Amino acid sequence: MQHLSAFALFAALDPEQDRRYSAQCSIADFDENELILDFEDETHDFFAIVSGQIRVILRIATGREMILGEIGEGSFFGELAAIDGSSRSANITALFRTRLLRVPQTVFIDILRENPEVALTLMRFMSQRIRGLNTRLAEHSFLAAKYRLYAELIRLSRPRKGHDGQRAVSPPPVQQDLAERIGCRREVVSREIARLEREGIIERTRGAIILARMGELNRRLTEGWDHGSK
Repeated sequence: MQHLSAFALFAALDPEQDRRYSAQCSIADFDENELILDFEDETHDFFAIVSGQIRVILRIATGREMILGEIGEGSFFGELAAIDGSSRSANITALFRTRLLRVPQTVFIDILRENPEVALTLMRFMSQRIRGLNTRLAEHSFLAAKYRLYAELIRLSRPRKGHDGQRAVSPPPVQQDLAERIGCRREVVSREIARLEREGIIERTRGAIILARMGELNRRLTEGWDHGSK
C-alpha cells in the first residue's frame, strides 16, 4: 500500500488517518506519452505522482493549446476538479513511464475536512501555482513573443555546474514545445534561437541549451517589460 504521508501535501496526517485514507486509494500506471486525463474527462479524482513525470496542457476557448509545464515525483494534480466538482481544466499526459496514486474525490474532501493542516498546505501549494500563472498571464499580456521566449528559457533553466553566472536548459526542449509554451509559431522560436546563438547569448550542445550571457538575456527581458508597459 502506498502511503499518503509519503507526499509533502499529506505529511500532517497522523498514523491512523494515513492508514485509513491510504487504504481507500489505488495505484494507476501509465506508459510514456499515454494520455492520463483529457479535457472532457468527467471524473473528479485527485492524483499524486509516485514516480515519473507528467505534462500539463491548457486548452482555451478557441481550441488552441498551451503547455503550462511539467511536474514530477512528489507533486500532484487534479485538485481543482476534486474541490469544486467542475470539469477538468487541463489535459494531462505521461512524459515517461509514470505511477500515480489515485485519491477518490470523496476521500480527498474528507481529508481536507478532518485535517486542517493538510488543507493549509494545499492552499500554500495552490498559491505558488497561482503566482506562477499570474506571471505567465502578464507575460502574454505585455511581452512580444521574443521576450516571452527569453522568460521561458530562464524559467526552464538551472545553474550550470562549474560555470558561474551561466544556466542550462537540459534536456533541450524542441522548438515546437517552446512555441506551444509561449503561444507563438515555431518559426518565431527558430528565428530567435538562431539569432541568440549568433550573438553568443546562448550556446546549443547535444544535451542542453546553455544560457551563456545571463546578464544580457536579463537586460533584454527588462527591456521588453519597459516597452510593454508603455
